[in-house]
Amino acid sequence: MSYRHIDVQPIAGAIGAEIAGVDFSRDLADEVVAEIRRAWLEHLVVFFRDQDITPAQQVALAERFGEPVEYPFVQGLADFPVITPIVKLPEETVNFGGLWHTDTTYQQRPPMATMLYALEVPPCGGDTLFANCYLAYETLSDGLKALLDPLTGVFSSHKGRVVDTRAARVKDAPKEPNVARIAEHPVVRVHPETGRKSLYVSFAHTTCFKGWTEAESTPLLDYLFEHQTRPEFTCRFRWAPGSIAFWDNRCALHNPINDYHGHKRVLHRITFAGQETG
Repeated sequence: MSYRHIDVQPIAGAIGAEIAGVDFSRDLADEVVAEIRRAWLEHLVVFFRDQDITPAQQVALAERFGEPVEYPFVQGLADFPVITPIVKLPEETVNFGGLWHTDTTYQQRPPMATMLYALEVPPCGGDTLFANCYLAYETLSDGLKALLDPLTGVFSSHKGRVVDTRAARVKDAPKEPNVARIAEHPVVRVHPETGRKSLYVSFAHTTCFKGWTEAESTPLLDYLFEHQTRPEFTCRFRWAPGSIAFWDNRCALHNPINDYHGHKRVLHRITFAGQETG
């Protein structure tokens, strides 16, 4: 695709592109927003460097692409509750969300997208991996596609060790942090904007297939989790202060790598309202 107002450079063969030529501290023209959205839909996750924005500017930026919503398990900033601080302190050994997932699929309307802005990062480490769930589905055998196409997945906020990844922050949760949230979504999700099918399960939140026991579901889910994150489906992003990542939760997984013990990492996250998946 060609772009008139931005420069788009893919960072891997499967997913991800860096976009240059925009300054988010200034108002964006509608045609620039449209081109960013087009690049985002094409590459699933887009990255921006050297941005310097306030929380108010981050919220205003997010509102150009969707509706920011509050995260249920961690208190947002006092003046900007839709901004969730993503923090790991030097003395902590567990990082927030540190496993493969797409955000909050335990909600009936899981978020369309996530925007993450880096304020403070370690001198090395703390990269984030992303994986293309379109390719994960498209590379399955026809037989397995036929099995999965009609299935519904059960998603939980309290599956396994995902609870541990938010334990350090959950003390500030706005409401009922110990109450599990459960939702059901198609295992094969049709993207509402592109029409493409993606493999919509994740290690963090998918517990079983509807109508199957967890014991029956586990062998197939384990295969799908491994298949989704094959290296050729992924990209890796190295953060710097002022970096922004903006990804599509409907067709991409992400995994923040926990390899920077003894250092502080602070980012501001906004998630966007989504829609029913069925």
